[in-house]
Amino acid sequence: MKKTIFFIILNVLVFQMTIEKGFGQNDSLNLACTDLMTAPFVSDGQQYRAFIAADETAEFRVTFYGGSTYRIAACTGNNNHNIVFTVYDKERNELFSSRDYNNTPYWDFQFQSGVDCIIEAQLINTKQEQGLAIISIGFIP
Repeated sequence: MKKTIFFIILNVLVFQMTIEKGFGQNDSLNLACTDLMTAPFVSDGQQYRAFIAADETAEFRVTFYGGSTYRIAACTGNNNHNIVFTVYDKERNELFSSRDYNNTPYWDFQFQSGVDCIIEAQLINTKQEQGLAIISIGFIP
């Protein structure tokens, strides 16, 4: 009986440490893009994430409203210049690509009216086989 209780307690402790370590890593990944959301921008509270291989593209669909100033920030958690992101309208007309701006990790913009957009993210470092693509969106209140 004592051995059973010991093993149950041991399993609970190991499980708790595993969860705490996972949350700690998640927090550091959250900070990678949060650092790019500087004042006066405020995060919309969502993060778009996708685990992708070097030859894959993550796609996120977002609606932007007219008259607001937005910031899209993209990161991988390790190196903000390790990702390229491209913004398209719903007809796939390219509106912006970080590739054209030395892989900048963010873009500030404003639309005159509401626009449905597609954001694509790709890893650009050929040494990195796979990684987490994170997109954060902020606005000026």
